[in-house]
Amino acid sequence: MANLDVVKLRKELQRFGQEHLLQFWDELSEDHQNELYNELSALDMEEVQEYFKKTVVEMSHAGEKLDDRMQPLTESQCGSIAKSTDQDLAHYENLSLEEISKGKVGILLLAGGQGTRLGTSYPKGMYNVGLPSEKTLFQLQSERILSLQRLAEKKTGRSGKITWYIMTSASTVKPTSQFFENNDYFGLEAENVVVFQQGTLPCFTFEGKMILGEKYKLSIAPDGNGGLYRALRNEGILKDMKKKGIKFIQLYCVDNILVKVGDPLFMGYCLSKGAECANKVVPKGFPTEAVGITCKVDGHYQVVEYSEITQKSAEKRNRDGSLVYGAANICIHFFTFDFIERVVMFNERSLQHHVAKKKIPYVDSAGVLVKPDKPNGIKMEKFVFDVFRFAKNFVVWECLRDEEFAPLKNAEGASDFTPTHCRNSLLALHQKWLRIAGAKLINEAGEEAKQMGSPAGEDNNNAPDNNNEEKSYFVMCEISPLVSYAGENLQTYKGKSLDLPLLLE
Repeated sequence: MANLDVVKLRKELQRFGQEHLLQFWDELSEDHQNELYNELSALDMEEVQEYFKKTVVEMSHAGEKLDDRMQPLTESQCGSIAKSTDQDLAHYENLSLEEISKGKVGILLLAGGQGTRLGTSYPKGMYNVGLPSEKTLFQLQSERILSLQRLAEKKTGRSGKITWYIMTSASTVKPTSQFFENNDYFGLEAENVVVFQQGTLPCFTFEGKMILGEKYKLSIAPDGNGGLYRALRNEGILKDMKKKGIKFIQLYCVDNILVKVGDPLFMGYCLSKGAECANKVVPKGFPTEAVGITCKVDGHYQVVEYSEITQKSAEKRNRDGSLVYGAANICIHFFTFDFIERVVMFNERSLQHHVAKKKIPYVDSAGVLVKPDKPNGIKMEKFVFDVFRFAKNFVVWECLRDEEFAPLKNAEGASDFTPTHCRNSLLALHQKWLRIAGAKLINEAGEEAKQMGSPAGEDNNNAPDNNNEEKSYFVMCEISPLVSYAGENLQTYKGKSLDLPLLLE
């Protein structure tokens, strides 16, 4: 390796106070020298240092309450399923199916997480919560996209395709791509499933020194789900959307088993309002529920974390008894392509960074790997919803929690968001669809099964008695997304008695 390059690199590192990264250079094998050289040369030092400076400012404001700077959203920007007429809902759906049939809709999936808390090391989307069909989250979501494309074709006579962009992390990119390949993309066309990878950022000490995880390697971490915008540019996704003529985009998180992927009601509401950016929300269960809420801060739209408001604000109520700050974020967003392009090209670098103080293994000056027992450094993250602040025309759409939000987060035994919680939420919803369609579900005793309660229901959320008797009653009834996307197409079962357990494929 030409020494010249190393001299230049050392100078560059000195300029940013990071020359310690080459302290073991002379001990390294040629391969390891190459690896470290390439990793450091590829870093945009200026950008990374700028991020760190912003993060320090953010750290100095940590724990501040935002109450005095907050305003609730106005009523005219808040739509909801519960308050819409059937006519409104049909109108919203038709607007969306029209755009889907023209191939103008893309879906962004955040799927970087491994199921670490679930005790698995593979991508969360590959998890099977134990439904009768044994389908994984990825399969359920693929089939919902297929089903939505068919609904659009049936409505318009045009067969448009939805492109599904799946953002993974370094640890999930290969297994995710492999999983879809091995399963023939669950019926979707391979060219419409685009797997890409979010970026990483170096970890820093509190003093601003980048951390070596090994003598020849930086300690790096994913840049948070808000790293999406940087990845859209760097991975060529924005270009691909432009080439395909995609105009409208919905985003969601992989762990939500009830997600209506590409929801035509949410998108149709946004289209009817001419919104460029929107958040789908659920009503906050109770004032102290630890969820982020959507509101304005200093006149800009924002998701405010539960820790950033006082109890007094959390408990504020409207005349009708609903919470003033009750629009809980569930990580389902809508964007126009123009808005995303503007954010990526002009606003991405000014997105705020959030600090995660972590215990980060590091190589000390003697070259020994140390595993600290208390936080010794920071990982810098951006949040996907921090782009709301750049929106001029912003709306929220409130959906029903028991129909649309049951995230898989914890292993069995936890009080909620377990595989059982998710499985029962889906079974309860499918039983409800069939009962609304006029079918009778008959149990082993030959009687009509009573409706099972949904763990995702408003009244069950975060409640301390989440594992009481009623919760152990369940009805084994599953409907494939290819039979029904959201409860439609079940009229043929009207007046029929169906024996449990039931799986409609």
